[in-house]
Amino acid sequence: TKEDHIILKEYCRKKGIIFMSTAHSNEWSVDLLEEINVPAHKIASGDITNFPFLEYIAKKQKPLILSTGMSNLDEVKEAVDLIKKTGNNDLIALHCTTSYPCSFQDSNLRAMLTIRDVCNVLIGYSDHTTGIEVAVAAVALGAKVIEKHFTFDKNLPGPDHKASLEPNELKSMI
Repeated sequence: TKEDHIILKEYCRKKGIIFMSTAHSNEWSVDLLEEINVPAHKIASGDITNFPFLEYIAKKQKPLILSTGMSNLDEVKEAVDLIKKTGNNDLIALHCTTSYPCSFQDSNLRAMLTIRDVCNVLIGYSDHTTGIEVAVAAVALGAKVIEKHFTFDKNLPGPDHKASLEPNELKSMI
């Protein structure tokens, strides 16, 4: 709810954390985040070909973080071009492999460099590997943003927890 977002945003402010939330597939979720004045928007991989949504969110003229999982290079380029046509050039594209957990061999960090070169954007990495090594390597290759899932217990059910970092690991990565 809007109230939940406000509570989380205030908690982040007190902790010195930039609050963000991912709007999903529809304008009302973007509008909710705009109402509480998020500093940037994150676009999920599943919305990379949702062009009306991309245009709507890009026209807010806030920094955008675009995940690229399950898309090919032509789709990434088309999304980036559409965003840039709105006049919004404040964009980071995250290379993302959507397997949970992703093996080191399948992380394909060179794809991040290809996205940078073909799309002329800043790059980042959405890391679903275990541990922190691939995220550190991504930064060494030029990633400006790392997305890494967080958990209090890797043994919880669901696909994300095994590839997530527990608090001490997150501190080490940072």
